[in-house]
Amino acid sequence: MAKVNTRDLVVEILLLVTRDGQYSHIALNQVLEKYQYLDKSDRAFITRVTEGTLERMIELDYITDQFSKVKVKKMKPVIRAIVRSAVYQLKYMDSVPDSAVCNEAVKLAVSRGFGGLRGFVNGVLRSIARNLDSVQYPPEGTKEYLSVRYSMPPWILEQWLAWYTPEQVEQMLRNFLEEKPTSIRCNLHQISREDLKRKLAGEGVKAEEVPELPCALLISGYDYLGALPSFQEGDFQVQDISSMLVAERANPREGDYIIDVCAAPGGKALHLADKLRGTGMVQARDISDYKVGLIWDNIRRAGMENIEAVRWDATVLDEESVEKADIVIADLPCSGLGVLGRKSDLKYRMTREGEKELAALQRQILSQVWRYVKPGGKLVYSTCTINREENEENAAWFQAEYPEFRLVSEEQLLPGQQAGDGFYIAVFVRKD
Repeated sequence: MAKVNTRDLVVEILLLVTRDGQYSHIALNQVLEKYQYLDKSDRAFITRVTEGTLERMIELDYITDQFSKVKVKKMKPVIRAIVRSAVYQLKYMDSVPDSAVCNEAVKLAVSRGFGGLRGFVNGVLRSIARNLDSVQYPPEGTKEYLSVRYSMPPWILEQWLAWYTPEQVEQMLRNFLEEKPTSIRCNLHQISREDLKRKLAGEGVKAEEVPELPCALLISGYDYLGALPSFQEGDFQVQDISSMLVAERANPREGDYIIDVCAAPGGKALHLADKLRGTGMVQARDISDYKVGLIWDNIRRAGMENIEAVRWDATVLDEESVEKADIVIADLPCSGLGVLGRKSDLKYRMTREGEKELAALQRQILSQVWRYVKPGGKLVYSTCTINREENEENAAWFQAEYPEFRLVSEEQLLPGQQAGDGFYIAVFVRKD
């Protein structure tokens, strides 16, 4: 079998994300699945360089532009991807010799058909390697400094600094760049958390309990998650801590009928079905056959019977469901700015206009799905963002627009202030 060039795979993933518009977690997972046979160290290298390059792209470009006559934005996409990944290795991976980083980058340029630019690539990278300690950053305490130091687009920082203290903002920014364990939810209908911990230990996986959530574990030390027998047998679901709080705040009773209107890939719906202890029914809906297929895949792996997946457009009223649900989960499409620690490319994709469009879509969906809630039932509105227009402002709009609902709890979880992602949860009760 021909030797696989891990750096070339990194460049390929970066091109899929930055040039072709693919989501980073999907592009990375596809490559890791395709090359499951690689050594754990090779897979770890691919993951770290890919994720690190995307997380710190603004800083990497800022550094490069100080040493290159051709600015990063003007480079050919392949050269840009090669240079970015190389600069990340030079700055953040001391275990890799600078000479090896530069030489391998030149080889990549040649192998990808850009031999004429080998001198350019070599010159820029060696200049950066020699002068990394002398890179001039913007003055500390400024928005420009935060943008470069933490690779956050300035317009996002402007929003956050208007809503939160500088200390809170910097805490969030630091948190996004920290390496974290994977959070999983134990399927308690099938296995206890203690038994799952023992099973994971037997599989060579370190597992740590989350005290405030009896179903949650933080795991690390594994190679390929899909290869673990405990995963294959449906003992757990990968799910963020903050996401688990949606089902906790919904607090279903046995026998409840629950509709999750935008459910893919099904984590919250499965959590709710688990909490029903085999009773009631959860109908997990989403807009496309592909998304519904993802939900069914997880249902089958979890081995649960009190949940089904259905294709339905949440913006369209389902007359047959009016006042049928004890609980409606409206975890709606959002800007995703609370999950940048796991999906860093979202910060480069989102715009102010995009946020406004999403906030309008959320209102459009809420104006339909509230009808499914029985008198005395609950509507749980949630997003994985920290944008007030999509969160607090939409909750206030909903309460003003539909006075038959009462807001009983509201929380904005900020990254770095608790174990999970940035998340917003509002619980409304429909008056009897």
